[in-house]
Amino acid sequence: MKGNHDDLLLALHREHGQALLSYVSRLTGDKALAQDIVQESLIKLWKHSSILEQESAATRAWLFTVARNLVIDDRRSARFRRESVVEVLPDLPVEDNLNAMLDVWMISDALTSLSEPHRRAVVSAYFLGNTVAEIAHQEEVPVGTIKSRLHYALAAIKISLQERGIEQ
Repeated sequence: MKGNHDDLLLALHREHGQALLSYVSRLTGDKALAQDIVQESLIKLWKHSSILEQESAATRAWLFTVARNLVIDDRRSARFRRESVVEVLPDLPVEDNLNAMLDVWMISDALTSLSEPHRRAVVSAYFLGNTVAEIAHQEEVPVGTIKSRLHYALAAIKISLQERGIEQ
C-alpha cells in the first residue's frame, strides 16, 4: 500500500508541482523558499494519505491551501521579522585608526609630564623593548634605579591619564 501512495504522490507532483511552485514563488518572491514550501506541502500530503485518494481537483485545492498557510506561517515567524532584504548593502564600517591615534596622543602628552630620566626609562622599556638590565647599562645606573624610575613613571602616567578622564 505504501508503494501505491508513493506512486500517487509522484503523479500528483507531476500534475500539480509546477503550478504550485509558480503560485508559491509569486507569494514569496523567493525561488528557494518556494521550493522548500512546495516540498513541505508534498510531505504533508504524503502524511495525510486520505487526501491522496481524493479527486485531483480536491487534492490540488488542499495542496494550494497548505502551501499558502506555510507561506503565512513563514511571514509570521521570528526569522522573517528579523530579516530584511535590501537592494544595496549599507556601508560597511571602515576601520580607522582614530582610537589608536588618540591613545598615542594621550600617552605622548602624559610622557611629557615626566622628568627626562623617567621618560627615557619608560620609552626604552615599553616602546623599544629593552630589559631593565639593558637600560641600566645604557644609563650607567644600578638596576634598582631603573626599576624605581619605571615604577614611579608608570604611577605618574596613570595619574596624568586619570586627570584627562582616562580610566584604566
